[in-house]
Amino acid sequence: MNITMNDDWSWIGDYSARRAQLTPKLEAIVDNIEKKRYTFEEMNYRANQLAHALKKRGISKGDRVALYSKNRIESLDLFFATGKLGAILVPYNIRLAPAELTYLIEKTSPTIMFYDPTIKEKVMKSRETVKIPLYIAMGSETVDGDQSYLEFTQEEEKTNIERPIVHFEDPHLILFTGGTTGLPKGAVLSHRMIFWNSINTILTWNLHPDEVEPLLFPLFHTGGWNVLFLPCYHQGGKTILMGDFDPDETLRLIEKEKCTIVVGVPTMFHMMSMSPNFQTANFEAVKIFISGGAACPEEVMKRYWEKGKLMKMGYGLTEAGPNNFYLPEDKIKQHPLSVGYPVFHNDLKIVNPKTGTECPQGEVGELLIKGPHIFSGYWEEPEETKKAIRSDGYMHTGDLVKQDENGFFYIVGRSKEMYISGGENIYPVEIEEALYKNEAVALAAVIGVPDEKWGEVGKAYVTLKPGKSIKETEIRKYLTERLAKYKIPRYIVIKEELPLSAAGKILKRELK
Repeated sequence: MNITMNDDWSWIGDYSARRAQLTPKLEAIVDNIEKKRYTFEEMNYRANQLAHALKKRGISKGDRVALYSKNRIESLDLFFATGKLGAILVPYNIRLAPAELTYLIEKTSPTIMFYDPTIKEKVMKSRETVKIPLYIAMGSETVDGDQSYLEFTQEEEKTNIERPIVHFEDPHLILFTGGTTGLPKGAVLSHRMIFWNSINTILTWNLHPDEVEPLLFPLFHTGGWNVLFLPCYHQGGKTILMGDFDPDETLRLIEKEKCTIVVGVPTMFHMMSMSPNFQTANFEAVKIFISGGAACPEEVMKRYWEKGKLMKMGYGLTEAGPNNFYLPEDKIKQHPLSVGYPVFHNDLKIVNPKTGTECPQGEVGELLIKGPHIFSGYWEEPEETKKAIRSDGYMHTGDLVKQDENGFFYIVGRSKEMYISGGENIYPVEIEEALYKNEAVALAAVIGVPDEKWGEVGKAYVTLKPGKSIKETEIRKYLTERLAKYKIPRYIVIKEELPLSAAGKILKRELK
């Protein structure tokens, strides 16, 4: 019998029911926000109640269910419940301006919106322009006449719901990419993509059922769902549902809950390592720290190595994976700035962005990804989809990479971030890495800015570590000893802070 990705599978998307059947009494979620703990069986009961409530209100396969919230237990319920119904969960970035939120609501036409009452202002503002048929306030209290989540679900059955036919290619999530310019694009994540990213992660990252991970990414970000939460849940591991990122609270919970794998962005790891509690923090249970979302400075990783713990970089994007590479543990310190080798089910090639021809080993080019873990396209944007996924099935990432003589991959930077000064290609990540080696520098970001003579020149923004001081001229001298003259930024600006995304990444588009 031939089995294809388009066959009907009764379990697609219903992670909570299958995991509850296998390990019902094991602890699945530690809710650090509400200070509650849930087994896999209890998580499935919650998802079933929500699925019944949604179905009763007419939500069915293909309908969009909007989510505007900080990380909460109800957000996890929504993923599992929409999976049972074949509906599409659409989380919106809570940092968007009201006009941007309104645009995304109009674009995706949700039938119902669940919102966090602690950040309701932008939702209320958007309602002046665009209406959604039903609004539900998360938590136990009604808000301005909107029914509470508790009222919405509490009278419903906990039994498994009759599920529609669901295909691998049916969408389960629409996640909006940040983008460097223009309005966000909605990446459509199918059941196929989510499943294969999970399989790639479990197989290649060697995940075990006894894993414990703190969820540090926001759930409107692919990192929140797909870097580790769903693979961990799929495998039967435990997730700590964190609140707003706090370095000291994160250190406390890593120790208290005996976390085994910790994934975050470089800024988070930097902030944790700068905490006065870092040196005394007990990381005995941690097998590895993994940084993603942006290049992690070697100086930050060394702070964790000095505590006897492994730390390395990963790489991903909303449209592919996001887990695409694996650096073997015994190679970390030999190749600290590498992301390693491709994950199990992942084909890669590096091409010249202008000619499309494959680059020889060692040459920088654009990374192309092909495999069952790439997205289906952008929501209602066929032309943008064609630009991203070409006829050969490869996803064009827009990221610049190179592969060394031993086969290790290195992320050089975004093609849009690279700038050309006097005919020379300059990659900001190389300059940033040099800046991070300065003992006074806390955070660093380099961008290209227009210049009448050279076309573009570099502009570096840095923040300083507590108690440290340094002048722009001293930074320039420091870089001159480490980089070619043409790579030295023309401008160096010392700031008290840099703009960060909700996921903790430095927002270079705001610097521009």
